[in-house]
Amino acid sequence: MSFGDSIGLLAKSCGAEIVANCRGVNPDSTRLKECLSRNRDVLSPQCASDYLGAFDAIQKRVAARVTVANVCQREIVKVCGGSTKETSKSIPCLVSTPKGISNNCLKAVDDAGYR
Repeated sequence: MSFGDSIGLLAKSCGAEIVANCRGVNPDSTRLKECLSRNRDVLSPQCASDYLGAFDAIQKRVAARVTVANVCQREIVKVCGGSTKETSKSIPCLVSTPKGISNNCLKAVDDAGYR
């Protein structure tokens, strides 16, 4: 599930609960998840069944993006001429240059949602 799909699911399923119970909460995923968890007793059945899955998808996507830097180190440096300290600058190269990119790196790029 992409970041956009996750946020869309949260908005659709939990929008009213977020407005009613989490007003003023910083909208990062950790704080919003904690707020919804603290207010489980007032969540609609749809929100209660969807919000953990949405936050899980967000965490998986974040972890996958961190993995790209580790799995694609060789490609970032040798194929794309980039730096592993600034992986995001090499993403367009990794996505558009399949020649010389290992299958493991391509999988990590796919898992991270970059292509």
